[in-house]
Amino acid sequence: MSILEILKNIKPDADFEGCCDFIAASLLDSYEIVELVEALEEEFGVFIDGMEILPENFVSIEAIQALVDRSEKQ
Repeated sequence: MSILEILKNIKPDADFEGCCDFIAASLLDSYEIVELVEALEEEFGVFIDGMEILPENFVSIEAIQALVDRSEKQ
């Protein structure tokens, strides 16, 4: 499953593909970010440190991918 598919599972009505800043556009709230982190950890077998759960790490698919890439594999 891709990051985009995970995002669409969490919030199906949001236009993640047409948005350049998910946080500024209010596409993700704090609860949805927690959901996203859990899904990313499960799907990609990584551990995302709580210190990494910052708005700038969730503004775009590219930012989320970078977060996954630098997270520790379990």
